[in-house]
Amino acid sequence: MPKPSLKDAILDAGLKVMFRTGYHGTSVRDVTAAAGAPQGSFTNHFRSKEAFASEVLDRYFDVTRGLVAEALEDASLTPRARLRRYLDIITGRLEADGYGRGCLIGDLSLEASGSSELLRVRLTEIFAEWRAPFAACIADAQTRGEIASDFEPEELADFLLASWQGAILRMKVDRNPNALERFKTIAFKTVFKEMT
Repeated sequence: MPKPSLKDAILDAGLKVMFRTGYHGTSVRDVTAAAGAPQGSFTNHFRSKEAFASEVLDRYFDVTRGLVAEALEDASLTPRARLRRYLDIITGRLEADGYGRGCLIGDLSLEASGSSELLRVRLTEIFAEWRAPFAACIADAQTRGEIASDFEPEELADFLLASWQGAILRMKVDRNPNALERFKTIAFKTVFKEMT
């Protein structure tokens, strides 16, 4: 009888360890110890630490996709309110972590994109996919006259995601929500202000 696969346990452990120690600070030994798995099981499932980190990113992005859908597909809200709802959902999750843990996509963008071409390419793909539902929601808001059409929806979606990542980084330094709330207030009183 074949042994059960430890791949999911290793990926789950890797996600927690990478959030705590970052890409460069995470070792195979740390991950397998956290998963309660022998080190050899890591190499059975992943050809490199980069390939492993890419799969951890995919796992994290699956959760992010769900949060995006929860907010941006809520037909009971206007498109502009859906954008705000997403930021509020994320703020709540960051609060639950004591404002000490941010976004793995942003963290790895800073830490690993300069040293790993594989991760840089994967992160580029993730940002492109992540932008699409925001651009669609923004286009809907522009069509309804909720927000100005001075910029293309894709540009505004990029601005929203990039600026939000910056606010999350500052939140991690300060260990409080001030940067997040400041971003939401300014963004929704300027770029995403309600049309009158």
